[in-house]
Amino acid sequence: MRTYSLCPDANLLYHRISKLKDADMNKNLSYIAFAITALLSPSPARADAPNTPDLPQEYIELMGKADIAIADKNWDEAEQYLLQALSSNPDNPLNVLILSNLGIVQYNLGRDSLALNSLNKAHYLAPRSVTVLSNRADILLAMGRDSIANIDYAAISSLDSSNIEARYMNAMLSLRQGDTLTSRQQCQAMIDIAADSIQTNIANASYLSATEQWEKAIPFYTKILAKDSSSHFYGARAVCYLMLGRLNDASADITTGLEQNPTDNELYLYRAYLNKMRYMHDDALDDLRRALNQKH
Repeated sequence: MRTYSLCPDANLLYHRISKLKDADMNKNLSYIAFAITALLSPSPARADAPNTPDLPQEYIELMGKADIAIADKNWDEAEQYLLQALSSNPDNPLNVLILSNLGIVQYNLGRDSLALNSLNKAHYLAPRSVTVLSNRADILLAMGRDSIANIDYAAISSLDSSNIEARYMNAMLSLRQGDTLTSRQQCQAMIDIAADSIQTNIANASYLSATEQWEKAIPFYTKILAKDSSSHFYGARAVCYLMLGRLNDASADITTGLEQNPTDNELYLYRAYLNKMRYMHDDALDDLRRALNQKH
């Protein structure tokens, strides 16, 4: 397996990455990850490719200009430079990197179909690239094509068994699609790999709640709340308590959640249910009305 670097100088790569630190991480994190992978990892490019291709100066300059444009969130300009780089050296094995970056840029421009097409081309060139698969899955998810995105997340977890993010997404999307077997398998794998990860605990809590294993779900929600005390997690644990008839525990979680976020309408729904179970019908109706009003 041959190795290709993103640019001739590792220090230049570090400089480019450091310029992205304050950029939009939701869009550029995958770009950074791919850059690091390209420098440090074997490339799945064609077997007959040269060991270290001599990059034309124009190609290097266009990549550098694209990097700067991406750091500045100048997506139109970045797209122009990346397309020029592809045209200037169409057979370069490093074009998988250009195509992956182009997909991210086009996604930022709202050109989802073009972004997906660019990433499909990158995947064709590097079918085992976890970063390309991850970028494509994220864009598919944003386009509402969850079932296809889930195929990519499953492929990532097969290629990189330690990839918690991919396992998490595969577990959650499979659960949404009614595939509880896959979700359970991924949840268990996450426990084996990273038991203390908040994603591991969220996935397991979600799976156990969806399959009505309320008692088993509670410890996972407790672990989540130790790291993230958001009101919706208090609400989720409160539901478990309600289903088990532990009304005082449910009441405590609902109260804490509302103290943190008085506009969380789901908590008012849960309190309405709690008050109904306590035969406090007027209070239940008040909370129900409040929950409905919060939605508008």
